[in-house]
Amino acid sequence: MIGVYKESINNIPTLVVADTEKTNEALPVIVYYHGFTSAKEHNLPLAYLLAEEGYRVVLPDSIYHGERELEVTPQQRKISFWDIVMKNVQEFQDISNYYEKQNLLLNQRIGVAGTSMGGITTTAALTQYPQIKVSAVLMGSPKITTYAQTLVESIQKVGDLPLTDEMIDQLYVQLKTYDLSLRPEKLNNRPLLFWHGEEDPVVPFDHSYTFYEDVQSQYQDQNKIQFIKEANRGHKVSRYAVLETVKWFKMHL
Repeated sequence: MIGVYKESINNIPTLVVADTEKTNEALPVIVYYHGFTSAKEHNLPLAYLLAEEGYRVVLPDSIYHGERELEVTPQQRKISFWDIVMKNVQEFQDISNYYEKQNLLLNQRIGVAGTSMGGITTTAALTQYPQIKVSAVLMGSPKITTYAQTLVESIQKVGDLPLTDEMIDQLYVQLKTYDLSLRPEKLNNRPLLFWHGEEDPVVPFDHSYTFYEDVQSQYQDQNKIQFIKEANRGHKVSRYAVLETVKWFKMHL
């Protein structure tokens, strides 16, 4: 039987999904990050399917989301988007350390995946943590500096961005540290799956696809990098994408 457990990991509210008979056993761990304005509970269907395959799936709430949703306006949360991503990346270390210290991580087998903002978090985490063994990016962008510039420009057009030029420039400097498109060598042949709808109006399809085309040649084993695109699909993960994500982790983690 698959169980769902609430845990607070260094004050990060999480749901942990795993076989109830193996809750105290070391298992391979997958950390799955939700999208913007979403919450950890929204990814339970995928987590259930992964847990059925023997993984411990950890679903954290990002800051300003789910149980961590504070009294912030939609606009305040919107302009905090990149702070949320960077905080997710930093907190991955807390989650990883927790399972190592509890002896619940099997043979250092840890993977990361996410949807939209969670997919962006995944690409950023790959620049920081060589211990990540496998990853999957569902409609996320690995070109985060470029994407940030696009978002800033769109907000500026409606004249509603309470940030100075200096603050914006500082943000770009910070993001370059986490930008996988600027540090592709950090992949180091680790298995990476992209899924993206071709008609996505939110996160540009071409960001992930052109990155994939650029880095594909770096992989000695082409089975370790894959891009799945769906025609006529917008910013919504399909069941097909979910099943392919489960297959990817079964194959590589």
